[in-house]
Amino acid sequence: MGLGVIQNGRHVTAIDILVPAYDVRRVHAVIAQRLSDRGYDAVLVGVDTPGMPKILNNLLSLERRFLRIRANTLLKPAENFHLSAARPEARLRIDLTGGRAKAASPFLGPVFAGQVCLGRAAQLLMQGFLPDVEIRLDGKHSVAHAAPMIDSRLSIVRGLNDMWARVATLLVDKADRYLRGEIAGHMPAATVTRAVCPTSAQMVGAYVFSTIPRQASGTMRRLGSRLHRWRVSYRFHKGNRVADSGLLAGEPWMTLPDDGKRFYADPFPFEWQGRNFIFVEEFPNNASKALISVAEIASDGTPSVPQPIIERPHHFSYPNVFSHDGQIWMLPEQGSSGNLTLYRAEAFPHRWVEHSVIIPGRELFDATLLKHGGRLWLFATERDGYGSSSDMLVVYHAASLEGPWIPHPGNPVRIDRAAARPGGQFIRVGERIVLPLQDGTDGYGGGLGLADLVELDEHTVHLTQPVPLLSSAKMPYPKIHTLNSSEHLEVIDCLDPTPRIGFRGVS
Repeated sequence: MGLGVIQNGRHVTAIDILVPAYDVRRVHAVIAQRLSDRGYDAVLVGVDTPGMPKILNNLLSLERRFLRIRANTLLKPAENFHLSAARPEARLRIDLTGGRAKAASPFLGPVFAGQVCLGRAAQLLMQGFLPDVEIRLDGKHSVAHAAPMIDSRLSIVRGLNDMWARVATLLVDKADRYLRGEIAGHMPAATVTRAVCPTSAQMVGAYVFSTIPRQASGTMRRLGSRLHRWRVSYRFHKGNRVADSGLLAGEPWMTLPDDGKRFYADPFPFEWQGRNFIFVEEFPNNASKALISVAEIASDGTPSVPQPIIERPHHFSYPNVFSHDGQIWMLPEQGSSGNLTLYRAEAFPHRWVEHSVIIPGRELFDATLLKHGGRLWLFATERDGYGSSSDMLVVYHAASLEGPWIPHPGNPVRIDRAAARPGGQFIRVGERIVLPLQDGTDGYGGGLGLADLVELDEHTVHLTQPVPLLSSAKMPYPKIHTLNSSEHLEVIDCLDPTPRIGFRGVS
């Protein structure tokens, strides 16, 4: 094992990233840059091995033209890169050749649904499956597992981008941990997998007979229904909340009406001076972004028309309203801004001011707070530059609301499309602490589950796998997305496949 290199008079650990010499992709350069940003001497080493299968490359190019995909996805050819020779002083190698490079130990490499071949992952995506990814050490020890969220199930270009985004996240994280001596001891062995790739005919068949029909079906659905049209429902509870029973049954639900020109989602209730309010994301049909609105709920359940209260140039949602230190605050989702900004109520409930940016330079989504063990904790998902905003759970902690907020050493806590993105505030159920988590297995907004917080401190984050919440006969909309409750009011939102022609409410 090499000892590293000397740069500017100091020792720097060397990492070789093995890539096909004639098929260097953007993701390869991103991994190298991220490792360099962490202080490693990471270089791309060109290996005379086949790159992406030609037929797959052709299918991706065709799809880009047909679907007019112009984004700089991770699998686009890299630009302005430099290839180096293999270095005996490298302390770690990352094999991105599909297992063809015969990398010297120690090395890390990705595995897709049990195969080292990228073409196999692409074939599964074409067939409508969601392949998990794994990082293995020396091809036989599993050191990381992830179930990436695939936001676009009808585009292989976008699907592979979402998958490779999390491969990049895991490779950088595990390389760092390995070199710091945090991956050691007993590791589960994996079945050594040969690079068995589908034939060109198999990939063409998967695309023609599975992908294209699903794309056509998706187009028909878009023509006939409102995509992602959400309905907010609420009820006054009598101490028997959804989190207590795990059921949506009980007192009947009422629905926050809309005029058909917008939808409401991400409801958060708040009680103030004996009055009940619901803060919501409001998304007008003809807009490209959402804003935050508030409605008051009368004692008989009658709602006021939601009134806009916060609008900015970027998207707003998830209006997490809470009280702390005698003031009322809001921590909305605004991941596209690149900052997590805290708002304070200047004149509740309609006037809010930006108080401070508590976590700058991070794309954080649906940040959810918990006071526990004498500290404040923040759970959110992070996009990490590429890929989905719904699959990578990160945790921060601080002594005060304004910070400084410290990233948990276990980040990313998990990468799981079914158990990462918060879907509401923490709920205390007796001695239990429960966190609603979104389930994206069937797509964004596909479901919601309740996970128990088992252990939380500055070294450990342990959440159970969520138990799904199922709709009931009293709820005609099948997919639950958010769950919140105050002392007397409980709120949820659901996906409503209302046809474009006509309008129907909750019966």
